[in-house]
Amino acid sequence: MILHIDMDAFFASIEQAINPHLLDKPLIIGSRGSKMHTVVCAASYQAKALGIHSGMPSRQAFTICPNLEFVAADQAKYIWTSEQIFELLKGYNLPLNYASIDEFQLDVSGYKNPVSLGKEVKEKIYANFNITASVGIAKNWLLAKLASKLNKPDGLTLINEGNFEAVLRQAPLDRLCGMGGKTGQVFMSQGLKTCWDLYLKMPEFFNTFASAQTQELQEALLSVDPERSRRVNENLGKFSETPGSSQEKPKSISHSYTLPRPEISPQVIKAWIRLLSEMVGERLRQQNLTAKTVHLWLNGPEIGGFGAQKTAKNATNDSYEIYSRCLKILAKTAFKRPRIRALGVTASQLIFQDSPLLLVEEKRREALIKAFDRINSRFGESTIYPAQVGTVLLK
Repeated sequence: MILHIDMDAFFASIEQAINPHLLDKPLIIGSRGSKMHTVVCAASYQAKALGIHSGMPSRQAFTICPNLEFVAADQAKYIWTSEQIFELLKGYNLPLNYASIDEFQLDVSGYKNPVSLGKEVKEKIYANFNITASVGIAKNWLLAKLASKLNKPDGLTLINEGNFEAVLRQAPLDRLCGMGGKTGQVFMSQGLKTCWDLYLKMPEFFNTFASAQTQELQEALLSVDPERSRRVNENLGKFSETPGSSQEKPKSISHSYTLPRPEISPQVIKAWIRLLSEMVGERLRQQNLTAKTVHLWLNGPEIGGFGAQKTAKNATNDSYEIYSRCLKILAKTAFKRPRIRALGVTASQLIFQDSPLLLVEEKRREALIKAFDRINSRFGESTIYPAQVGTVLLK
């Protein structure tokens, strides 16, 4: 059994908990400080109720609700809170997985009363951080994650043999992990509307996620959505560690963005890749991690879903190096000027940075990056940013 903890509107809830003025108000978190020239990276439930969502240009959000509250994202604050929640969960001495910055999973196999444990976890999180979480409990991580979404915010849902069919009949297909994009569109075009419809067509989709992938399932996902297939593959087998162990670093760190419309300009596309690489690199450095593998994902009308990765001998958390590796991947695309609608950068094969740099030039580069990070940490994210990004994206 897996107990999945999904924080409710995590970034926005943290800001509302810190500043009582923001409580119960429509609030957006901007990816950078310019409120009319940024992207919504998080929204409070009050803003979501108005149709405002992550990935939306902030200017559009303010058109929907001129009285929106705005706060520039403070990644250090969110990462710190996430780490403190993880430390709290470690106290249960159960196999623990850091699924993402706002999602955690406990293996509660053999636990006598997982529902009681779920209630206790929710209460402790609220008591310590004044924010709420929704908990889902089921036989594997896929169903537990689904359960955590069904009664948000501040919900607790158990999926077991007794209510399995009833819950899946009521759950829309797009609530299931992996079904929010092209994969879900393919299945829905075949007349599938609920998770129960999918279960009747592909019962193995739900049953094989308990511990390891099946070749048939991966091939099915790969045929309709390569990027979703890659993400699912990363999540499979997350609880293969020995009982009592805990995974204290994430599997990967990524940032993605959906453009308001398909973009053909190479300068704009590369500027977005540069910005996403900066964001990934900064998060790596904040957690003292380096990455050997960089993955670039692109989606557009001509290119479809393109995803490729590059693994280097030397791990890095240098944002420019991540960007350079992405450009080498970009060169592999068959189209010279494809229209791009969405893109993402992921760093994986993460290792802790525990070896000092030896070359003088490497030491200078590291000192420069640390200086940038200190300035941005003190005066706000993107106080200093690459000229390439500012020229194209921050006009």
